[in-house]
Amino acid sequence: MTSKTPENQKLDVPPPYNAVARHGVSAEPNHDEIARFNFLANFNKFMASELSPGNKLAYDKRVLPAFQKTHGREPKDRFEIRHAMNDDPFHRFWSALKRNSMEMRQQNGRAMVLRQIDEINAKARQFNEGRDTLELHPEIEIPRYQSAVDIHCMPGSYHGEELPGDVSAGANYDCGIFATTGGGLGALTDGGGQALVKWIRETRPGWEPRRVLDIGTTVGHNIVPLALAFPNCEFIAIDTAAPILRYAHARAQSLGATNIRFIQANAEDLSRWDDGTFDWVQTTMFLHETSGKALPKILAEGYRVLADDGLMLHLEQPEYSDEMPLYEQFIRDWDAFNNNEPFWSSMHALDMKDEMVSAGFDRSELFETGVRAVVDTEIFPQSDTEEGEDHGRAAFWHAYGAWKNRDELQEAAE
Repeated sequence: MTSKTPENQKLDVPPPYNAVARHGVSAEPNHDEIARFNFLANFNKFMASELSPGNKLAYDKRVLPAFQKTHGREPKDRFEIRHAMNDDPFHRFWSALKRNSMEMRQQNGRAMVLRQIDEINAKARQFNEGRDTLELHPEIEIPRYQSAVDIHCMPGSYHGEELPGDVSAGANYDCGIFATTGGGLGALTDGGGQALVKWIRETRPGWEPRRVLDIGTTVGHNIVPLALAFPNCEFIAIDTAAPILRYAHARAQSLGATNIRFIQANAEDLSRWDDGTFDWVQTTMFLHETSGKALPKILAEGYRVLADDGLMLHLEQPEYSDEMPLYEQFIRDWDAFNNNEPFWSSMHALDMKDEMVSAGFDRSELFETGVRAVVDTEIFPQSDTEEGEDHGRAAFWHAYGAWKNRDELQEAAE
């Protein structure tokens, strides 16, 4: 998941924070907390729509001409643009605002959660205790790439605990996404999962996977819609952080998604599962939070446990190809250097097709597509198109996928 505003998201008016849907372990905001999140949602919208274009203006009018004069050439990569832009007063101003908006989101969410931490933990225990669908393994170490920084500026990151058996990390993560994305992921911030349900039903009508693996599940907001859409399928959702999993399990149980097993595991080693165990292996805005050493291992293990005719699908933002202008690469790179996303830049510089071939896929099995969130008409009642899809407000992701040995199986059947 993802706490960043997804690719190409444009919002006219962010819905009020009290449009957030409640579930069994939701933190309950008071008047002032709602007001702060409403301010932040509108502040983020203002920065994206009104202030952000000023970066391109500063680059075209000041930074690029100065660079050309000094060096006698165009910038050769996004890093040269970043170093030049970091000296520009407008870009420094915009960056400071953007960084502070994320810190304010985290601090407001954290204060809201800590104010009622005993109540939230108690609610989670009601859904977690005595159920075999939550499996924690304290021996699982938090990878260095997860523990080195507080990802997304979230204090304690995903694995921080305030109390034994705590779920505060998950509660904080959950309550702030709505404000950061301006509601573009829906009232339950499950737009990614809803998008996957719609995509798979349009792409392969009638397909019924038997077992699905969701890697880096965080609070489970992307897997719950799939579990509800395929009630006869077994879902395995893994993460390395116990607090996140406790919250995710309780959240899913309260929403009726009882066919998900949440297991503490590291995706670099899936040896507890046999070859070909899963019909679908997926991640949603997760790969950019892994290291250069971990990512190939995760892809290779995912390939191993994927059954023939199975689907591997990774939702991310687009890679930095030669077709993407250097300025766009630079502005997309902002999170890597300013939002505690240290692997964002290097991951998006990879050729994901090459990475998936190295993991075991044949190049002919690969595909790329776009996956668009299903618009939440409860909070965005007005539609921009006759088809009923509000494409100005719906979040959009780039997807890297593959069907394992599907053509070979079809040929054998014929």
